[in-house]
Amino acid sequence: MPVVFRWQGVRFFFFSNEGNPREPLHIHADRDGAEAKIWLVPDVRVAASVGFSRKELTELVAVVDSRKDTIERAWHEHFG
Repeated sequence: MPVVFRWQGVRFFFFSNEGNPREPLHIHADRDGAEAKIWLVPDVRVAASVGFSRKELTELVAVVDSRKDTIERAWHEHFG
């Protein structure tokens, strides 16, 4: 699981096997048992979540949106 970055105790990462065929560009986030999957295309939005509040999810989406270029670059470097 390559970790792309951490923010306020939240780990943002990819699974090494993101499906076959691979799912569209997204990132996972987890902290203390709370988990979220966030799509980056066609727009940044929550795909699924357990344990994060609505306010926290809004913050996570904003963080992912602000780091979209970094996440996309890491995705392409990891998956080719």
